[in-house]
Amino acid sequence: PKALDNLTVRTVFIIDDQKKIRLMITYPASTGRNFEEILRVIDSLQLTDKFSVATPVDWKQGQEVVISPKLTNPEELKQKFPKGYQEIKPYLRLTPQPE
Repeated sequence: PKALDNLTVRTVFIIDDQKKIRLMITYPASTGRNFEEILRVIDSLQLTDKFSVATPVDWKQGQEVVISPKLTNPEELKQKFPKGYQEIKPYLRLTPQPE
């Protein structure tokens, strides 16, 4: 509320090859952008697009990922995730990061 009228905010957009906006982060003028977070998001988007997984909060390269609940066929799960997975709940299954 006490921001100056003549300072602009900065927004980072991540746009995929289909010209779809995948992420927008808006920073106030007083705050620098976090490039590590931007790179982490790009890594996550590429991984999740390729392997039908999701990345948990504070995920970093090499850590476990969450298998999409859309995948239910046990044979498909074995094929896609040969390292196995841990089922915490039917909708929450963790697996080592696919390569």
